[in-house]
Amino acid sequence: MRNMLARIFFLPAKALSALSIILLPMLATAQPLAPVDDTLPQDIAGEFAFVRLEYDNYYNDGFGRGTWQTDFPSADSNFLRGVSRLTNVRVMSEPIVLRFDDRRVFDYPFLYALEMGRSGGPLFNSIEKENMREYLLRGGFLLIDDFWGTRQWDNFYRAFTDVFPDREIIELPTDHEVFHSYYDIDGPQMIPVIGNPDNYPEQDVDRASNHAILDDDGRVMVLINWNSDMGDGWEHTYDPSYPTRHANLAYQLGINYLIYSLTH
Repeated sequence: MRNMLARIFFLPAKALSALSIILLPMLATAQPLAPVDDTLPQDIAGEFAFVRLEYDNYYNDGFGRGTWQTDFPSADSNFLRGVSRLTNVRVMSEPIVLRFDDRRVFDYPFLYALEMGRSGGPLFNSIEKENMREYLLRGGFLLIDDFWGTRQWDNFYRAFTDVFPDREIIELPTDHEVFHSYYDIDGPQMIPVIGNPDNYPEQDVDRASNHAILDDDGRVMVLINWNSDMGDGWEHTYDPSYPTRHANLAYQLGINYLIYSLTH
């Protein structure tokens, strides 16, 4: 594996432990977020790049290029600024968009995808499926966000059981380490879309849950954030109509998932 994957995924145990210490100096003192300062300097050659996954939908419901572009690019850019401000992780200044049939995905250990239950769910070609299996089993991490209810779950489930027919999609317990890798969070959190300040359920499920596909060692390689919309929390950080408490949780969850991915 090249570049970032080579540096992170194949570190010896002592080096990985050291990396964890470097990445987590603020664990004991992490505080709720204030609005992100977009004047902070960013590193054009940072160690973390936010890579959004582009994919085709099963059918077109009017989103043009597909549901993958929801909240882009504001959510991605704001999250990068939040990571830069709230951790010691050096970030690249601009988000990246890649498909799984592009071998460049192997240069990056963290991928973000969303809306994978809309428009019939994702439709992966044979190369994308092959690359996705290879990427994840070699140490990559895919975070899936922002899809709601049982119908969208069924669309997502169809696509991913086709990629990993031999691996179960499990629900993570609320005390899983992913909720304590940087901030201590009381399990999954339902982050609302803009225009829903009272955080009513969007579909027929009234709670958020986190699910995962694990590798042979029990590492979370696909993390599924169901019935929650971190992307809206990031995108609308500066919108006075979006409650700050929900934006704060969106950053805290996202940073926890990121730190978990970089240290596992």
